[in-house]
Amino acid sequence: MVENLPPIEEFALEPMLDDLRRLVEVESPSHDATLLAVSAAELAAMIERHLGTPAELVDGPAGPHVWWRGGPSSTVLLLGHHDTVFPTGTLAERPFAVRDGKATGPGVFDMLAGIVQALHGLAALRAGGRSLDGVELLFSADEEVGSATSRALIEERARACGAVLVLEGSADGGALKTGRKGCGTFEVAINGRAAHAGLEPERGVNALVEASHQVLAIAAIGRPDVGTTVTPTVATAGTADNVVPAEARVRVDVRVESADEARRVESEMVALESAHPEAGLVVTGAVNRPPMPESASAALFPLATSVHPYLDGVAVGGGSDGNFTAAIGVPTLDGLGAVGGGAHADHEFVEVDTMPARAQLIAGIVAQLLAS
Repeated sequence: MVENLPPIEEFALEPMLDDLRRLVEVESPSHDATLLAVSAAELAAMIERHLGTPAELVDGPAGPHVWWRGGPSSTVLLLGHHDTVFPTGTLAERPFAVRDGKATGPGVFDMLAGIVQALHGLAALRAGGRSLDGVELLFSADEEVGSATSRALIEERARACGAVLVLEGSADGGALKTGRKGCGTFEVAINGRAAHAGLEPERGVNALVEASHQVLAIAAIGRPDVGTTVTPTVATAGTADNVVPAEARVRVDVRVESADEARRVESEMVALESAHPEAGLVVTGAVNRPPMPESASAALFPLATSVHPYLDGVAVGGGSDGNFTAAIGVPTLDGLGAVGGGAHADHEFVEVDTMPARAQLIAGIVAQLLAS
């Protein structure tokens, strides 16, 4: 057991829900740097209110990342993001609400409740007289779109701290995420030749037909037996009913459990060949999030179970910024955020009665890392 762990009664639910409402009601869609700046300012103010010192806004082309340090030392990085997948206007359609034990609204589970729980967990340590020197917080503005502008900062602060706690939502039933697949997106652009579909279709090179061949070839790259999935997800082609399509595009989602499989998939995607001799193919993309092996969480998971012995750990298919920190050799434990479900969906929710215990979990793990 963790010595002097704040009791569960110190983590009041209503103030957490008030903070969650504040964050949800500042919409923060990825790619909207203006709204993300508003979100970052709201989050920075919340951090200062709970932890007593200001956060720094790190400007970037995607929007501001929010970074806070509890002192000159660096021991543990609490990692998350304040961007969400939902477009502007979603809040009007699905306003924040708490009903039947569930909080709903855009971004509640992925991952605004995780941020709130972490702040309340750290605030409880501070209120109990513990120094937060050694604790860092980093909330990026572009996790949902690949972390291109935040990855270098994430890796820098992870190396400096030596341990990372990722505040993404939990797996089913509140389980922590002890491993993650690597993931990436590819696009195959097919160049054909237009022609009148009724008068002289033979003069065309049908990019849609070529795309159908490529979809089958792409799907065959997958190896589910070793955890590799290669899934064509979005296809577009054609301009009019009576025109042979001159262009088509196929988007592909890739998930892998090993670096070897990432290299194999990337090689086979680049090596795709057209079925029609006059069709052109251009393949772009990569496995941009490396796998997070379960070994990355081996040292940190016992700290979590010393706080809450009932916790399970599972490996999952989705990626997070924890993939980056694990890949550079920094111990990383993920899924420490909210208990709920429906990430990226209209029914996204958080089980509100679990929020105090998750705040206590963060407090307990951080206290152990600072004491070690």
